[in-house]
Amino acid sequence: MPNLLRISIALTLIFFAHVCQAQAQLTLSTAAFAPDAPISAENACTGDDHSPALVWSNAPQATKSFSLIVEDPDAPGGTFIHWVAYNIPAQTNSLPAGVPQTTQIAGGGKNGINGFDHIGYNGPCPPPGKIHHYHFRLFALDSALNPADKAGAAAVESAMKGHVLATAELVGTFER
Repeated sequence: MPNLLRISIALTLIFFAHVCQAQAQLTLSTAAFAPDAPISAENACTGDDHSPALVWSNAPQATKSFSLIVEDPDAPGGTFIHWVAYNIPAQTNSLPAGVPQTTQIAGGGKNGINGFDHIGYNGPCPPPGKIHHYHFRLFALDSALNPADKAGAAAVESAMKGHVLATAELVGTFER
């Protein structure tokens, strides 16, 4: 009976370890602003317009690449895209502040075309008036993507279909 008890305890511990691991969710954060808090002028068109440093964790083991899309659903003409990045290597868990507006991202990955028709990040720049919400959405994917060069959000989202393992979202606000 004592051996049966040990086996039962061991199996229970293995089960709970697996459940806890399965429940770990992909997370995305930045030191530049708190969730649902204002984005600094440094990261907006009213300042230096540099991308904030981003950090993520708890990606699924099967992750082969990451994609990032930053959008403003409060824009007057509908959702406006501020940043598209894709094919960020699976071993990457952060992007530095001020990622250059070049096609290639240092360390791997590519910048796509944003709503300003620029490569890389352009920050919040809403018309004066109401608060806008900026959604930083990170996707863990089971493959690298193969969209056309200088892809926009629609092409990247289309290429991601059927490949998303997990997502994380961070929302910041901005108003002028």
